Amino acid sequence: MAYLMKSAYLCFRLLLLGAFILSVRSTVCWAQSETNQPGNLAELTSGFETLAPGPLVEGSDKSGTWSADAGHAEIHTMHQRGGKASLRLMGGVERSVVWTPHDFAGDTDRLEFWYERWTSRPPFSFHVELLSDGEWTSVFHDAGKAEVGSFKNHVSIPLKGKLPEQVRFRSTTPPASGVMIDDFYLGGVVPKVVKSISARQFVVPVLLRNEWNPILQIEIDVQGTEGELTLEAVQIELGGSLEIESIEKVEIIASETPQPAWFTISDIAKMAGVQVIGVSTRPQASMEVGVQTELARGANYFFVSVKLKDTTDVSQNLQIACPTVKISGETRALNPPRQEAPLRIGHALRRAGEKGVHTYRIPGLATTKQGALIAVYDVRYRGSGDLPADIDVGMSRSVDGGRSWEPMRIIMDMGSDPQWKYDGIGDPAVLVDARTGTIWVAALWSHGNRAWHYSRQGLGPEETGQLMLVRSADDGKTWSKPVSITQQIKNPDWNLAFNGPGKGITMKDGTLVFPAQFQDENRIPHSTIIYSVDHGATWKIGTGAHPETTEAQVIEIRPGQLMLNCRYNDASSRVVMITSDLGKTWQEHGTSKNALIEPVACMASLIDVDQELGENTGGWLLFSNPNNLSSRQSITIKASNDLGQNWPEKYQLLLDEGRSAGYSCLTMIDHETVGILYEGSASKLVFQRIPLRDVIDKVSEFNAAP
Repeated sequence: MAYLMKSAYLCFRLLLLGAFILSVRSTVCWAQSETNQPGNLAELTSGFETLAPGPLVEGSDKSGTWSADAGHAEIHTMHQRGGKASLRLMGGVERSVVWTPHDFAGDTDRLEFWYERWTSRPPFSFHVELLSDGEWTSVFHDAGKAEVGSFKNHVSIPLKGKLPEQVRFRSTTPPASGVMIDDFYLGGVVPKVVKSISARQFVVPVLLRNEWNPILQIEIDVQGTEGELTLEAVQIELGGSLEIESIEKVEIIASETPQPAWFTISDIAKMAGVQVIGVSTRPQASMEVGVQTELARGANYFFVSVKLKDTTDVSQNLQIACPTVKISGETRALNPPRQEAPLRIGHALRRAGEKGVHTYRIPGLATTKQGALIAVYDVRYRGSGDLPADIDVGMSRSVDGGRSWEPMRIIMDMGSDPQWKYDGIGDPAVLVDARTGTIWVAALWSHGNRAWHYSRQGLGPEETGQLMLVRSADDGKTWSKPVSITQQIKNPDWNLAFNGPGKGITMKDGTLVFPAQFQDENRIPHSTIIYSVDHGATWKIGTGAHPETTEAQVIEIRPGQLMLNCRYNDASSRVVMITSDLGKTWQEHGTSKNALIEPVACMASLIDVDQELGENTGGWLLFSNPNNLSSRQSITIKASNDLGQNWPEKYQLLLDEGRSAGYSCLTMIDHETVGILYEGSASKLVFQRIPLRDVIDKVSEFNAAP
């Protein structure tokens, strides 16, 4: 211990004195995380964290001063390689930003940074220039070879000389795009030092059927460039209720960038800068996974991934931790070791590329009278885009509460003629008639280009999108052929009328209700309802609940009184409307536009637990959506026991912190278990079983059946 303390002190003194080329170059030194101040002899770095977000004209941080003409650059907080910010050169012709460094003693070694190209559209030109002795010299030029997105491009420029007077970044890119720069570094010749080691468990489900589930990130931050530091082993501890035998393998993945939890690894062999460096096919509760990889200057990112056996029980959970790593022969403890809540097990119900299908989207989920789960969704064969496109409605069925699923079946297919844009049908919603047991699925058929943007007035399929229905009278085993009810529900002056995706309900008096939406004669969208008082023999539509609302969900909060919770185009909030006359008139609820947040315009789910179970169990409402104001991430279930007046934070459960398409649908599987099907960060459609008590936090407040 005394030797290590003396070595660390010696390294620190040498750094302060600027002795860059002494024999201590080969010395390996350990150090705690430290903050660079102006004039630091080892390096000048910037992650742009301390600069004010927004337009950049001039600002200083620990590395130096950053300056730009008005409109040329900004400190960007929506995308970053690490931390919370990056530097963005704005879209347009000849944008530039100049960095003037703080004082730096000694010879410089290299200039490094990562950058992201915003779009593949031309033009694209990106330069780096150095000012020395009053002259600008170009040291890097990318004329269009950069990969698009996710800070995939790394630049390392040897300097081997004195500190440049200034560094200038110049770009020409399409309007409303640009180039983003992060993890900027300029350093001298110093020995490599481990500054810090940390680990973070993601809040994501561990999914059956996924080859990789990256659930733990390890970051090893290295300062300096001289000498070698090698990561040799990673200690992993596994716990939770899941049996270790259910884990098929544990892998250590190295990545050049901090791929977040929502990064779906579909084929790791084809990904630049990502590789498996360690594997254990005999997982144990405590084990060491051997690896052998050199640590580079800066942040080094590693991920622990697990693959589950297909027989794994989705009701279980998994806990994972990394207490130590071995670097160049020395075992290092993470400080402090972090112990997170166990991760939930989920089911990757549909994955991108599965069955030759490009994308699966738009989940609907319901529990039948016999207890089966019916999941419906878009099967988007050729691309990820909405209608019009080659899209059918798929259905998956489970008879054991979502522990296993029958093979997918196509239940709505209107043809595949390219002349008619493949006659796509999508945006499904599912409804179970609580009295008869009949299952209904509604969806929009676009005959040619008759979807959201180009549907028009009229009633026929050549004029306007068609609202189609199918039904099953045998618990989802067989399905009828699609029939159109457009002429029953659409005002011919409107441009479009169809269901809202997700699910419908059966009211206490037996009325069937689908959430719905329409575009009026001026193409202004309105949420509403479609309903049947004769168990689906005929259908009617309500009036518009609120302008600029679309995809909605509906519940019956009191006998005969419906609450419509709507996607809103004009703000990051939900519109909530009430009707007591099946949509003839509407009143805005007191919580409308203020109680529930969302990224602007996203589908959500809302269910009444009592309504789902058909009995009084405590008056709980459940709501799910991306719990974020700006991006579709952080899929969260929230609960209210006062008819939606309040959604306390203590009754909120984060399921998936990652980015995704963000749609979700809830159902009650039984008295104690919530089912959710959502567009996930690690699979296109994810199913999870959630104990209701995990959401409402207090078991005593829910009178579950024994």
